[in-house]
Amino acid sequence: MTKPEILLMGPYPDWDLSDLEERYVVHKIYAAPDRDAFLTMHAPNIRAIATRGELGASAEVMKALPRLEIVSCYGVGTDAIDLSHARENGIRVTNTPDVLTADVADLGVALLLAAARRVTQADAYVRNGSWSKGNMGLVTRVCGKKVGIVGMGRVGAAVARRLAAFDCEIAYFDLARRENLPYAFISDLVELARQSEFMVVTLAGGDSTKGVIDAKVLEALGAEGIVVNISRGSTVDETALIDALERRTIKAAGLDVFWNEPNIDARLITLENVVLQPHHASGTVETRQAMGKLVRDNLAAHFAGAPLITPVA
Repeated sequence: MTKPEILLMGPYPDWDLSDLEERYVVHKIYAAPDRDAFLTMHAPNIRAIATRGELGASAEVMKALPRLEIVSCYGVGTDAIDLSHARENGIRVTNTPDVLTADVADLGVALLLAAARRVTQADAYVRNGSWSKGNMGLVTRVCGKKVGIVGMGRVGAAVARRLAAFDCEIAYFDLARRENLPYAFISDLVELARQSEFMVVTLAGGDSTKGVIDAKVLEALGAEGIVVNISRGSTVDETALIDALERRTIKAAGLDVFWNEPNIDARLITLENVVLQPHHASGTVETRQAMGKLVRDNLAAHFAGAPLITPVA
């Protein structure tokens, strides 16, 4: 039986790649010296795209594949996939929700703790010998504080559960109130910031959320405020955030995502009141294996004519 042919937009871990190569003819466009020529050569036979959240699948790429049936994304975010083009042309799209929720929420809490308790600075304080000259200055506690969660989806709800165990007072912003949750709903982001000491951003990316954490929100959060972003770099106005960090109109930030990652604004690297992570919230062995399996299971379901496991509406 002839194997279906798929286009791989970027590298996958070996445990996924070996399985894909056993089931399919895998065309690795990321390894091609001339992507356009590579695509022209293989396009007539490609029936699926396997991609990653940050790589996505543009309308241009999809248009070049006349037999394309499905785009399977390794990640939750689909803002880099042209969903409108996919819908208009009957191309199915899947992603990998749920399996990464716990790890992303864990890192959100870790970034908040690191920023408030100045964990990275304390580590340096010990390593560089400063401790022998005197005790480190005091830091900010997390327990019992008011936390505003921006986006109460799967990850936002998981962050809320974790911070509730810290006796934090939780409020949230979303498109609508979640009736099944016990937390306060605030429909205005500026007001949520005004009532919070910490803000954790867990919104989906895309045009509708671009730059929603802006200068007004940061100003309302205030000089004792800490921002944590585990969503997408696009959700925060990064220029306004850097300005607030430099002028100390907010206390600190913990960031896993950035506007121009991985080539982030050099000013962030020089700031000592920000904790930086390389977009690694889901970067555990357990979660990445589960994500890869879900990509592979969605492709297998599609080619078997079975219902997709995690289709994107």
